[in-house]
Amino acid sequence: MSATSTDQQAGAVRHTRQAAASSRQASRRRAHSPVHPRRSAPLTIVMVLMLAYTLVPLLWLLLSATKDGPSLFSSFGLWFGHGFHLFSNIHAVLTFNDGIYVRWFGNTLLYSVVGAGGAALLATCGGYALAKYDFPGRRVLFAVVIGAITIPATALAVPTYLLYSKIGIVNTPWAVLLPSLSSPFGLYLIRVYAAEAVPDSLLEAARIDGASEFRTFRTVVLRLLAPGFVTVLLFTLVATWNNYFLPLIVLTNPKWFPLTVGLNQWNALASGVNSGGALVNYYPLVVTGSVLAIIPLVLAFLFLQRYWQSGLTAGGVKQ
Repeated sequence: MSATSTDQQAGAVRHTRQAAASSRQASRRRAHSPVHPRRSAPLTIVMVLMLAYTLVPLLWLLLSATKDGPSLFSSFGLWFGHGFHLFSNIHAVLTFNDGIYVRWFGNTLLYSVVGAGGAALLATCGGYALAKYDFPGRRVLFAVVIGAITIPATALAVPTYLLYSKIGIVNTPWAVLLPSLSSPFGLYLIRVYAAEAVPDSLLEAARIDGASEFRTFRTVVLRLLAPGFVTVLLFTLVATWNNYFLPLIVLTNPKWFPLTVGLNQWNALASGVNSGGALVNYYPLVVTGSVLAIIPLVLAFLFLQRYWQSGLTAGGVKQ
């Protein structure tokens, strides 16, 4: 081999090494450089319109709660009125009719906490059983759950009233709490989530260690299903908090009304009386009471979202 060919080979090796080093440096720069997603003007416009569609009613509600009765109809809806009356409106809401709003607020908390918490727990137990246990009729039971999702809750309100009137629990909190414990969609969601989030090998290891099924569920499975549980809890909490048609049918005593029925009663009184005094008294009550009613839902989402987001990718990596 001549010296010329040796030099050419050495130069080729150096060139290859330099190209490889340059390629590695470029790869590292691409890996550490921020990713700039492609922007789409039509999609941006659509998202802005959706954001406005969502936030404008909320902005109107917040601004209207700072107005008195005449300002609600004389001033621009998306701006403040004559004076700042938020605190006086809140005081009027909490003290009107011997504080009936506070009673409605407590009823709504009772229905939502017990109903949503019970529905989420039952859905977690049932979804885990459908996902991880093999028993006769499992497919049929799951098909029934899927079918129950397609039935709207309003279609069951009248049959529920007729059933509860036979057993004598109409116009009691049980008439609202018992239907709230059923969540077919939550059961389906937990079943799908548990199938991927709970490894079979982990359950077998717990059984080999001598843990009972209940202990395994309580100490191992519940922690893995926590994001799914919180998701179902949020869905059922919102549904129960905003439930209107069922309480309207099964409740006649105002002391058991939730906020939805109570505020609608105030709104009907304001709309049915033509005197200016009635408008001043009732419409600010309805608007301010609606603002106070959404605060617990906002706090619930802010507090529970970290538990929700922590498990969005759970089960996405193969064991």
